[in-house]
Amino acid sequence: MKKLMMATAATALMAGSAYADGHATEVKIGVILGFTGPIESLTPSMADGAELAMKEVTDSGLLLDGATVTSVRADSTCIDAGAATAAAERLVTSDQVDGIMGADCSGVTGAILNNVAVANGVVMISPSATSPGLSHNDNEDNGLFFRTAPSDARQGVVMTQVLMEEGIETVAVTYTNNDYGKGLADAFQAAFEEAGGTVTINAAHEDGKADYSAEVGALASAGGDRLVVAGYVDQGGSGIVRAALDSGAFDTFHFPDGMISDKLEENFGDEIDGSTGQHPGTNSEGASIFATLVDGAFDATSPFTPESYDAAALMMLAMQAAGSKDSNDYKEHVMDVANAPGEQIFPGELAKALQILKDGGDIDYVGATAVELIGAGESAGNYRQIVVEGGEITTAKFR
Repeated sequence: MKKLMMATAATALMAGSAYADGHATEVKIGVILGFTGPIESLTPSMADGAELAMKEVTDSGLLLDGATVTSVRADSTCIDAGAATAAAERLVTSDQVDGIMGADCSGVTGAILNNVAVANGVVMISPSATSPGLSHNDNEDNGLFFRTAPSDARQGVVMTQVLMEEGIETVAVTYTNNDYGKGLADAFQAAFEEAGGTVTINAAHEDGKADYSAEVGALASAGGDRLVVAGYVDQGGSGIVRAALDSGAFDTFHFPDGMISDKLEENFGDEIDGSTGQHPGTNSEGASIFATLVDGAFDATSPFTPESYDAAALMMLAMQAAGSKDSNDYKEHVMDVANAPGEQIFPGELAKALQILKDGGDIDYVGATAVELIGAGESAGNYRQIVVEGGEITTAKFR
């Protein structure tokens, strides 16, 4: 670890442009998300959310005595670990980013963390990787990994609560065959059965198929009051739903976070009325302020968009608290700026937070998602429960 820190310091000195008289002139943050792939309808607003925080900080002129923050986008693909790792390598070696906002999907996030971030000593803050398998301790990731989205261990419990309150006690489950899908499906089954529910089948599906009639046939044979689709709205998840509707196998569904976006409404409209679901979200004061701040420039309520703003904000605030853009310095401050004690900070107040930190004060970053980091740096977790009514995704309540 000591050698890694020395090497990182040496690299910063050789870079020359990184610091002048001890101050950063430019901070580069990599934004690595699946701009192509199974959640590509979600990622544009996620990137916009992160970059809004960067602009806010740049405009303040207060980060590390006037640093400009630059976003460098890269495509994780969401599903191709090799491509995601190569893209992240370029961010670190060619673009020389000072931190990574991302990745998005759990499998590629784990690959980038293990192969790039830890190897190069670069902080990663993911707004959306939710696999329970990413709940590292500091010894495994050198304290470099954080996430503003809660673990799916928590989502499995929330899904159970929603379904039980709806009177649904038997379900069939299909999940996309990757770390995210399997982790969520397993967490849900454990929680649902512990609560007295019955999972009739828990079966994987592959993305990218033209026909899902065989998968739906197996799900229909097993039966259930509702079909849980732990997949991707831009991929096999929608294929499953279409096949289920066309065959009459199921007419209501339960959708976790990877299925909830405007694309779900476009694809199915009122055909899925009565269906339920949830994704990380909150009706906190910060969420309302964030929506006002965005002012319609992009969808402020799209899943993981507020989390992306918060991820970028936390990274920059930690840099300010450390007085450094070196990951090995500022990683120690992420939990400090995220949690009490300190003055509460909401969206649009990053300049205020930077000034407080510059003056030696403490902040408690609340942000757009009521940020509270627990364990080794992951969100404690709030969820927006949805129901489809009249072909539209509507908010039932927050949990």
